[in-house]
Amino acid sequence: MSTYKLFLLRHGEGAWNKENRFCSWVDQKLSEDGVKEAQDCGRLLKEQGYKFDMVFTSILSRSVQTAWLVLEAMGQEWVPVVKSWRLNERHYGALIGLNRAEMALEHGEEKVKLWRRSYDITPPPIDESHPYFLEIYNDRRYNTCDVPKEKLPRAESLKEVLVRLLPYWDSTVVPEIKKGKTALIAAHGNSCRALLKYLEGVSDADIANVTLPTGIPVLLELDENLKPVKPRQLLGDQAKIQAAIKKVEDQGKAKPSN
Repeated sequence: MSTYKLFLLRHGEGAWNKENRFCSWVDQKLSEDGVKEAQDCGRLLKEQGYKFDMVFTSILSRSVQTAWLVLEAMGQEWVPVVKSWRLNERHYGALIGLNRAEMALEHGEEKVKLWRRSYDITPPPIDESHPYFLEIYNDRRYNTCDVPKEKLPRAESLKEVLVRLLPYWDSTVVPEIKKGKTALIAAHGNSCRALLKYLEGVSDADIANVTLPTGIPVLLELDENLKPVKPRQLLGDQAKIQAAIKKVEDQGKAKPSN
């Protein structure tokens, strides 16, 4: 018997998702398709009768925008939204801005899969010569973090995402859930995967095969100790969900040159 319900949501498609580039900490708005995904998600949750008491997002626009659109579609715009950098996407370091399929042609699909999906492999760090370094680290949103800007990540493995996410989960999210509140975490593919790994006890090897498509809500039913009582549920049309999962998995495959 479940005591609590928790929803995880990877933001709707962003412009760089469409272009198959590593977006990471570069701030991107949703694409037109991403806006529709978020609205469709909100409508689905409303049709299924779900109501949120709290929403948690990263401080990246595509996460915040997704939360707003979901709440608007549900008629629950008044629900509090709390933002933290600790829910940001994984920091892909020097890979930020690069096209995954082109990298697969150059480095091989296995190497790109390791960079994208492995648990404890950190990509090369970003440095000041990187074209997006100043755009990220001069952004004043990072003045609001609970660590000094110079201590923020320059690259992360999924393991390191979990390390920076867990203090926020324990100090901020868990107390709200334990008050009986139904929470939505509208974040990113890797921050959601890191949390799933922790809550479900997914092995270091198996987490590479956990894929979350954009705009698809994931329902976790948890006991009083916040342990899952049944497998995660991806809500919606299951055929469309499987097609969306395949699309994400294919992003790291080399496309033959014409």
